[in-house]
Amino acid sequence: METSTTGPDHPFEYDATAGPPACLRLRGRLEFGVVARVWQPLHRALRELEGEADGQSVTIDLSALDYCDGAGAALLHALERGAGDAGDRVRVEGAAPMVEEQLAPYRELEEVRPARKDDHRRWTARLVEVIGGVGLAGHAQVAFLGEVAMALGAAFRRPGRVRWGDTLRVAEAAGFRALPIVSLIAFLLGVILAFQSAIAMRQFGGEIFVANLVAVSLFRELGPLMMAILLAGRSGAAFAAEIGTMKVNEEVNALQTMGLDPVRFLVVPKILAGVLVAPLLALYANLIGLLGAALVMQGFGIPWSAFFNQVASALTQSDLFSGLFKAGVFGLLVASSGCLRGLQTGNGAAAVGVSTTSAVVTAIILIVIFDGLFAVLFYHLGV
Repeated sequence: METSTTGPDHPFEYDATAGPPACLRLRGRLEFGVVARVWQPLHRALRELEGEADGQSVTIDLSALDYCDGAGAALLHALERGAGDAGDRVRVEGAAPMVEEQLAPYRELEEVRPARKDDHRRWTARLVEVIGGVGLAGHAQVAFLGEVAMALGAAFRRPGRVRWGDTLRVAEAAGFRALPIVSLIAFLLGVILAFQSAIAMRQFGGEIFVANLVAVSLFRELGPLMMAILLAGRSGAAFAAEIGTMKVNEEVNALQTMGLDPVRFLVVPKILAGVLVAPLLALYANLIGLLGAALVMQGFGIPWSAFFNQVASALTQSDLFSGLFKAGVFGLLVASSGCLRGLQTGNGAAAVGVSTTSAVVTAIILIVIFDGLFAVLFYHLGV
């Protein structure tokens, strides 16, 4: 049995036991100042254990390791990789979640995934795998929303800790700079909806009721839904790409090493901006859509005053506020999906592209699901 300590207060120590079973136990704090002193001794101790183990596996026990920074993770990975070259006879056990998180980027770099793998399993096995993947993705989304809810609760208790500068910057990028594309899509939506409805109503002499149809459709359904899809394609993808690039460049790990919570530091400003901007964009889209519909109805002999009077009589407060509430929820879903996919980004530029695509797809799926749930809920509540 070999034992060694480092530092005046022994912040880190290890002992090598020849066994059986052969085991290298690490205790204390494996950080930058310690790594330089123990790099060679740990490799030497591991080689001696491999030689004495006579072909048996060697265990690196990390259950007593209190802390590990990026340099310590590099050392642990070097021990794993050196052992792997010798025959994969070393097993790392007892690592805390924090240590596993530090090791994950190094291990991902070593993985080689074929572009297309042959899958000869039965379709039932593949179906079970797909369903399991969907369940895991849903669990990750719900867990992330819970973590975001805790961070938002802390932000409301201590508003001074919120990075309001970043929140305003994100709100400007997601809201103000999105006005041109929102204006174009909303105007065309109002024009098309009014024109197609007026053609059908004309044979009954009910062109004036096109105002009712367009107004209620925009404020209750189409305005929030169209805005949310635009927000997912534009801002949700940007959130995923920004955080994903930071993840690839090890900036997220640097924040954790400095003791900063990535959720509070990166996610909360984007969530707040998404929730605040989405209802405003939906309301703006509704007004632009009504303007487009009013222009179309001019061609059918309906004056502006008659059109907007009909709109005012058709809309109720429940139409307005139900749509704005849905828009706020959609903004939360879009922002959370983008941030989650960004934090789940792997290594390499291709991983950022995959996360961006996944963020948009996930957001649109959640928007459609929640829109259906809201339709049923509002029907039973009489809203």
